[in-house]
Amino acid sequence: MKKTLFCIAALALALSMASCGNKEGAAKEGAKKENAKKATAKKATSKKKKNLLMPNASGLPYEMLVVMDDAQWDRPLGRAVFNVLDSDVPGLPQSERSFRISRVEPDGFNSNMFKIMRNVIKVDIQNIYTQPKFKFARNVYSYPQMIMTLQAPDEESLTEYINNNQQSIIDFFTKAEMNREIENLRERHNPEVSRLAEEILDVDIWVPWELNKFKTGKDFLWASTNVGKKDMNLVLYSYPYTDKNTFTLDYFLQKRDSVMKANIPGGPKGSYMTTNHDYVYVEDGTVRGKYAQIARGLWRIQGDRMGGPFVSHSRVDEANGRVVVAEAFIYAPESLKRDLLRRMEAALYTLQLPQQDGVVDISYNLDEIVIEPEI
Repeated sequence: MKKTLFCIAALALALSMASCGNKEGAAKEGAKKENAKKATAKKATSKKKKNLLMPNASGLPYEMLVVMDDAQWDRPLGRAVFNVLDSDVPGLPQSERSFRISRVEPDGFNSNMFKIMRNVIKVDIQNIYTQPKFKFARNVYSYPQMIMTLQAPDEESLTEYINNNQQSIIDFFTKAEMNREIENLRERHNPEVSRLAEEILDVDIWVPWELNKFKTGKDFLWASTNVGKKDMNLVLYSYPYTDKNTFTLDYFLQKRDSVMKANIPGGPKGSYMTTNHDYVYVEDGTVRGKYAQIARGLWRIQGDRMGGPFVSHSRVDEANGRVVVAEAFIYAPESLKRDLLRRMEAALYTLQLPQQDGVVDISYNLDEIVIEPEI
């Protein structure tokens, strides 16, 4: 139902990274990185202790519970909520809905079975409100949990507001799931990939522990699960930053194709990875408060029948005058790809450039409220 969106993020010829200076400077920089890692680990530990007494949230990743009565669900308001959650995930070769949807009546939500769901949308329509608004609360009845409340004085204004802000709802819960995955990576990631990333590109990144096969090159790292049917992959590479034209679509495609051709061969002799230029989507984004070019697209093997989706982040390493690209790509010809790609996309947000602090959560850009659970 949605057209596939795709783009390329690739690696390549990066010039050598500027040296950090003398041994004393390098030692100070190393100590700074180590302190940042300890600080983020301490933060995660305290957060875990704080929620130790709460039940674990139920439900699968990208599963959504809507709390709404039958009458509202059958009217335009319910259709508006359903259409948002049922929309296709961008950048995949086939149609896959953004969320798996369940619904319960408001009275039924009071049971513990529903209260502890990981993702919840509630509707609050009262004439005390002057305008529609989205608000959220976290970890009210379980951990980790996100509850979004859709507030408005009437159904008509809320329906219009939802239709005009569909992406805000999708982005909010997608970020919530990615932040959960980042916390999982904080607890358990492949340290060898982190070591190689620092050794080759002077960066840090957390990836799922299953990525345990590696290929390295000049300013290039490829980590893979290498499992055949549900294969997850990460690629890191860099190239010099010149000016804003570095972030044009044509420049991006050229860089990705050249790097992949040089470093990722296919099975048959002479085959190699490239990009499907007909399905490319790039957008300006923000990661850790700094500019990032975010690309989504399809990759394929020239000379073979392999292919799949990818997503990449291209970020400026200001300290070294270069662009660092982190890309995730999936090969899963007989499976749904949403969860695999989003799991790897979360890993891209853990990329830590030189002189950056430790990994932080992705911002939600919505008002947070505190909801005290009823006893």
